[in-house]
Amino acid sequence: MPVPIIIDCDPGHDDALAIMLAAGDPAVDLLAVTTVAGNQTLDKTTLNARRVCTVAGITDVPVAAGCDRPLVQPLGVAADVHGATGLDGPMFPAPTVDAVPEHAVDLIHRLLAEHPEPVTLVPTAPLTNIALLLRRYPEDASRIREIVLMGGSTERGNRTPAAEFNILTDPEAADIVFRSGVPVTMCGLNVTHQALATPEVVARFVALGTPLGRICADLLTFFGSTYRELYGFSSPPLHDPVAVARVIDPGLVHCVDAHVDVELHGRYTRGATVVDLHRSTGRPANARVAVTLETSLFWDRLVAAVAVLGERAHGPASS
Repeated sequence: MPVPIIIDCDPGHDDALAIMLAAGDPAVDLLAVTTVAGNQTLDKTTLNARRVCTVAGITDVPVAAGCDRPLVQPLGVAADVHGATGLDGPMFPAPTVDAVPEHAVDLIHRLLAEHPEPVTLVPTAPLTNIALLLRRYPEDASRIREIVLMGGSTERGNRTPAAEFNILTDPEAADIVFRSGVPVTMCGLNVTHQALATPEVVARFVALGTPLGRICADLLTFFGSTYRELYGFSSPPLHDPVAVARVIDPGLVHCVDAHVDVELHGRYTRGATVVDLHRSTGRPANARVAVTLETSLFWDRLVAAVAVLGERAHGPASS
C-alpha cells in the first residue's frame, strides 16, 4: 500500500522536484502540499506550489499556506539561490490550482485526524509549520508515522560555515521537532550533495519530450547557475527530493541512528545540527541520519515520476 504523506515546503527549485516525485511515484500517496516562508516569502512559496501543481497536473491535492515567519527571528530568504520569484528559470503559465483557505497547520491536523493510519510528514523547508503543529496539537504526535526532513548536516553548512539553510532559518522550530519524541529521519547536506544534477541528468528530463520535462530541465539549469556562482559546484545538488526518496524506498537512502541537537545560542554556530555519529555523548539516538544515497536509482525514480506526470498532464510524448 502507498505510504500516505504530506509535503511541507517552500518552493524553491528542489522543492518543486520533490512535489513531482511524491505525486508521480506510486509508492506514496500525496495527501497535501503545505507551504511556509523560507526560500522566499510565504506568498511567493505558495504561488510557486500552485504553479508546480498546475504544470504537473496535480489537481486533486490541496495546497495550503502556513506560517509567514520563523518562530523567533526575522525571516531571511534565499533569493541569491532561487531568484526573486523563488522559482526563477522556467516560464510558468498562470496557475489554475488554488490554495485552500485553511491554514497549513490546521489542514495537517485535520488530515492526521481523518486518515485511518498514521501519516508521514516530509518537510523540505524550515520547520516552523511542523513545530507549531506539535505545540498546538500535541496529541497529533501519535498520528504521525514519522517526520522525514531535508535539513541539517553531519558536516558543514551552506548558509553559514556551520548551519544549513532550513535549520538556520528557524532553529527553535527544528529544536522542537528533534526533541518531540516523534520518529525523525534527517536528510542533510552530507547526503543531498550526492544527488548532483549533472548535464546527463538534465538531458534525461529533456529526452522525456514533454513540457513538464522541459520545465524540470529549466529549473535545474537555473539552479545550477546559482550553485556554480555561489558555491563553485559544477552541478547542483538536488536536496529536497532525497527526503521523499527515503519514504518511497528506504533502501535508496541509507541511515544510521544518532543523537541530534540543534545549536540555538552559538555565536558562530547557531542553526548547526550537532550529530553524535560516534556516540561520544552517551545520549540515546533521537533520529535516523541519512549518510549515503543510491544515486543512480534515485535519478531513475525521479525521472520516472516526472514522466508519469508529464503524460497525465499533456498526453504521451510524441516520437
